[in-house]
Formats: sequence, structure tokens, C-alpha cells
Amino acid sequence: MRGKNMKFLYAGVAVALLISVLAPFLASPDPDGLESAASTLIEESKLSELEEMEPAISSPMSDYSIEGLGKSGEIMAIAIGTIAVLGISFGLGKVFNKKAE
Repeated sequence: MRGKNMKFLYAGVAVALLISVLAPFLASPDPDGLESAASTLIEESKLSELEEMEPAISSPMSDYSIEGLGKSGEIMAIAIGTIAVLGISFGLGKVFNKKAE
């Protein structure tokens, strides 16, 4: 049973990394998610004030990119984030699994 689970895990990691490599090329240059929703709820003047404010905590890879590297910087930032989330999830799973035993 363990061998099947590991193959499934490896396949999942491979798919996640494939998506992280393809995402910069498939993403829309004009996203209409949160910013679009905010523009319908908040006045334009207040929205531009919010956009100009400095963030409370700066991101190491803002806008899913590493500055100065173009598309390869986007790929690297998303891949690093994907690996970090998978690693943290795996670590937490190990910790909580040991406590449950």
C-alpha cells in the first residue's frame, strides 16, 4: 500500500510543478478577480489611495515574480512557492500524524 501512495504523491507533486511552470503563460494579462470586485464596491479615488499605500508586510516575491527575470522569474517564484507550501504541508502532516499515534 505504501508504494501506491508514494507514486500518487510523486504524481501530485509533478502535476503541481507542471502547473507552476505553465501558469505564467496561461494567466490572463488582465485579471478581473479581486481588483474588479473592489472597483465595483469602492470609490475610484479611495481605490487608488489603497493601491498607493505601502503594504504592512512586504512580500519576498510580489506579484508572483522575481524582479528583473521576466517570465523565468515568474516561473521560479511560483515553483518556489509551490515547493514551500508542499513542504510545509508535508511537515505539518508528519507532526500531526505522530501526535495521533
